[in-house]
Amino acid sequence: MKPQDVVAAIIKKDGLYLIAQRNSDKYMGQRWEFPGGKVESDETFQEALSREIEEELSIQIDVHEKIAQEKYKDDKINVTLHYYLCTHKSGTTRLNEHENIAWVTKKNFANYVFVEGDGNVLSLL
Repeated sequence: MKPQDVVAAIIKKDGLYLIAQRNSDKYMGQRWEFPGGKVESDETFQEALSREIEEELSIQIDVHEKIAQEKYKDDKINVTLHYYLCTHKSGTTRLNEHENIAWVTKKNFANYVFVEGDGNVLSLL
C-alpha cells in the first residue's frame, strides 16, 4: 500500500496551539491531533491544507513553512504526514468533523492523548 500524503496545520496564536479531538466514529477516535487531511491528486500541500481547514473548522488560514514530516503505518493506514506552521486569517471556528478543539500551551500537550504520528512533532514546537 502506497503512503497517502496527509497535511496538518500547526496553528499558533498568542503562544497557544490549536488541537482538535477526532470524532468518536473515526479511526483513532477521541484522540487529539493537529487538524488537516488528505491531499487530492490535483492539489499542492498548501492548497490541500487550506481546503481541509476550511471544511473541518470553517476558518481561513495562512500556510507558512513546513516544519516536519513523519511517516506512520499500521494495519489500517499508511500515511506521510506533512506539518506546516499556520496562522488564523479569518472566520469563526465551527466543528464540522471534530468532537472538540482546544488552544493549549506547549507545556500542556502532555495532558492530551495524541494520534500516532502527531506525538513525534510536539518536541519540535
